[in-house]
Amino acid sequence: MDTRRLKEEWEALAPRWIKEVREGGNSVRKGLIDPVMLKALGNVEGLRILDCGCGEGRFCRLLAERGAKYVLGLDLCEPMIEAAKNLQSEREEYRIRDVQDLSFLESESFDLAISYLNQCDLPDFESNVRETYRVLKKGGRFIIANLHPMRSASGKWYKDESGRKLHVMLDQYFDEGERHWEMLGVKFTNFHRSLSTYINCFINTGFVLNEIIEPTVTEDKLTEYPDLEDELRVPNFIVYVLEKPL
Repeated sequence: MDTRRLKEEWEALAPRWIKEVREGGNSVRKGLIDPVMLKALGNVEGLRILDCGCGEGRFCRLLAERGAKYVLGLDLCEPMIEAAKNLQSEREEYRIRDVQDLSFLESESFDLAISYLNQCDLPDFESNVRETYRVLKKGGRFIIANLHPMRSASGKWYKDESGRKLHVMLDQYFDEGERHWEMLGVKFTNFHRSLSTYINCFINTGFVLNEIIEPTVTEDKLTEYPDLEDELRVPNFIVYVLEKPL
């Protein structure tokens, strides 16, 4: 996998993504995934937290505002990290790092880790899982939000002649590897893996899988974000709640 190409894709996307996150509606995150992630994380007061693939730092800032003692955000995209630093508080730190290699971090040095729609961007997500396990304290948790494997396989809607969405097409599910999409007018690469590939990796690494959540939109959020109506029909995302045994 040409990691330089992946980096260039995200650098091209960065200005548009930063603008969307800070000025746009960002309904998928605010209306759908954030509530699930924050509930899964629980009380973060006084905790040391690692954010793998932090982007421009939005979720790190949320965790700092909720009382986290220290939040370290890592991302390979330099424009994203620079944008994150522009808004960081004294409890946040941002570094340009590859989350597939956390060798610069001490073992058992974090209480909590998150991956917010990042593992689908990694050529080697297994390395991120193993490294995160190492840097978590015993009893520490790893909360992962990811593209749902049923959607990352294809994810395209089958429509009738009038353009009405009939159903999502699922194909090439067991053909793991690159998938190519477009977001905010920029083409980029994701990686599809089956549900069993993810779960077996978590278990074989040593994590206990406490919960799997398939987020869907609630009535109040649908009123606030009506563009999320499709989330009532198909599982676009999935959240894994993992724990490192004592």
